[in-house]
Order: sequence, then structure tokens, then C-alpha cells
Amino acid sequence: MEKNHFFTQIFLTLMAVSPMIACNDNAAENNDANPDSASVAKASVTQAEYGKIGDAIVTQYTITNEKGMIVKLINYGATVTDIITLDKNQSRGNVVLGFDSLAGYLQPGNPYFGSIVGRYGNRIANGRFTLDGQTYTLARNNNGQSLHGGIKGFDKVLWNGEPVGDNAVKFTYLSKDGEEGYPGNLNVSVTYTLTNDNELKIEYSATTDKATPVNLTNHAYFNLSAGADSTILGHELMLKADSFTEVNNVLIPTGKNPPVAGTPMDFTTAKPIGRDIAQVPGGYDHNWVLRRDGNGLELIATLYHPGSGRYMEVFTTEPGVQFYSGNFLDGRLKHTRDGQKYVKHAGLCLETQHFPDSPNHPHFPNTILRPGETYTQTTVYKFSTK
Repeated sequence: MEKNHFFTQIFLTLMAVSPMIACNDNAAENNDANPDSASVAKASVTQAEYGKIGDAIVTQYTITNEKGMIVKLINYGATVTDIITLDKNQSRGNVVLGFDSLAGYLQPGNPYFGSIVGRYGNRIANGRFTLDGQTYTLARNNNGQSLHGGIKGFDKVLWNGEPVGDNAVKFTYLSKDGEEGYPGNLNVSVTYTLTNDNELKIEYSATTDKATPVNLTNHAYFNLSAGADSTILGHELMLKADSFTEVNNVLIPTGKNPPVAGTPMDFTTAKPIGRDIAQVPGGYDHNWVLRRDGNGLELIATLYHPGSGRYMEVFTTEPGVQFYSGNFLDGRLKHTRDGQKYVKHAGLCLETQHFPDSPNHPHFPNTILRPGETYTQTTVYKFSTK
């Protein structure tokens, strides 16, 4: 009887312990699981200190959607530091160029990686424009022209950041009257939202107390191979545009918008970026005049990387897009992610925008914001595979 009782106790003990062993084994399996594989996630926004500029804290925000896509942002420049998406084999990869620390973003020569550029994105000729009878002089920071807002544009300031729900971050900034030569106090907000359809939506808004030019955009450099390819020349690009903005030798518009048909500028049907780039002096760095059906959000571009199967669609409310093929990257940037060498054409930009130098070209779409008006634009980058 005692012997039977002894074996019964052993059996009950083993039965009690076995679920714990199974539980621990599952934990081990989860910890050892391939971090690049797809998994079910809960939509969330988290934040952590990314570094400091003097006594000011730079914060990084991480947005995760239910499909496990991740977007990371910092309030320095309202910058996109990471976009992590799946490829056709369900492996994750970072599809924007970036740095491994704040030092990278602060280094001289940072080519606007992932940042919001303004007050006027793109170039203004000779750093000068006339508005309501008054001539304004801007910083000439690019071959005698004013580029992306000047010496200290919106990409080089600290924005106020605030999570919005479980899938968005809103950044705000007050650009004071006279900043970089621009008139008026401009209140700007930029909201990044990551949807469960793998869309990164960027919504811009601005108001002013004095008439001023405004042209805001994001300067992310995409490489859908997630670093597997050193350049984007094999990516296939489509642009919904029948004409482009002709520029002179310092990339200032001539005022003409010639047709793309029969030229290396024709991306009306998707083609590899490297196919015709040698025929374009210096590479692609032009504004395409979008063929739009109205004023709403419309599909205007697609980008495909055959090797990974990653596919990006671009939707916008803007009249133009600057396609820049990373011509000035030269492999010398420091603090790059994983020590990568960002060589010429390592990434490309699709900057939705109004046209360059519009304040000096009255026939271009209007970029002047006046008191009582609200500047808005929306752009969406949607990621999938095929």
C-alpha cells in the first residue's frame, strides 16, 4: 500500500512539473526564433531617449502596426530613421538609408536623410524672391542657390513630438518671422501615421501671420533591397507624369516643362532606373509634373525591387515629385547603419512637392501661404510584396 502511494506521488509530481517544462521550452523557442521572420504584433507607439543636443533631449519614437511593420522617428528634423518591412520571403529589412546614432544625423554633410525639409523644400534661385512688392534674401547654401530652407532649415531643428493613439506621432514647430530670411511666423505640424495596411501616411499643415512661400516634403532615401544591393539602379520605377521641369546647370528651373516622351525622363511605364541614367548629365534630380485627375490623394509612383519582391506605391495631393537618384552620395558618410558605405545611387528620393523656385515663376502652381489660409498636403508610402 505504501509502495503504491509512493508511485502515485511521483506520478502526480511529474504531471505538475511537465507543463512548466513545456512552458519553458516554448519561451526558449520564442527567444531563439528568427527575428527577421514575420509575427503578429500589437499596434503601439513607444519612445526612448536617442541622444542629446546640449541639454535638449532627442527622442526616438517607434511605431509598430499589427503586421509587424516598424517605423522609427526622431524629433530632430522630424526625421524618419527606419522603415522596416517584409520581403517576399517574410524576412524583415530596413528600406531607408540611415545612421546608427544621433552623431550621424548631426554630422556636416548629412544629405537630409529622412528629414522634413522647409520652409521651402528644393531650390530658390539666387536665394531671392519678391512678394507683395518686397524682396527677400535667403541663405545661399547650394551653388549660390537656397536649398531646402537654408543653412538651418527644418531638418536641423528640434521639433516637439507627441504620440497620437497607438499608431501615430505628431511633430510641431514654430518657424519665427525672419528665420533663414523668410517672412512670417509659421506654425507647422507634421503627423506620421502607420496603418495596418502597411501605409506610412504623412500629413502636413501650416498657418502664418504674414504671406510667405511654403513647400514641405520628406527627404527619405529608399533602397527596397534593405542593403542587399549597393545601389538602386536595378529598382523599377513608374512615375505618373507626362512632363518634367527643365533645369539649368545649377538645377534651377528654366520655366519650361517639356514632355518626357522619347527621352530618358520617361517613366510612364515602369523601367529600371539604371537603364537610361547615363544619358542624364549628373543623374536624375528633377521635378516631374504629375498627371493628376483632381486635387485629392492619388497614386503617382511605384517602385519595385525584383530581388526582394518589395513594392512601394506613392500617393499624394501634391502637383509634383522630385525624383533624386542619390547622385551626390560618395561613400564617405560616417556613423552609417551597420557600417554600410552609401555610395553613389545607394538610395533614391521621391519627394512630393510643389515645383522648385515657384516664387520666381508665377505660372507654376502657387506656393504662397497667406494669413487666414491653411497649407496642407498628404503623402502616403504603401509597402507590399509581389
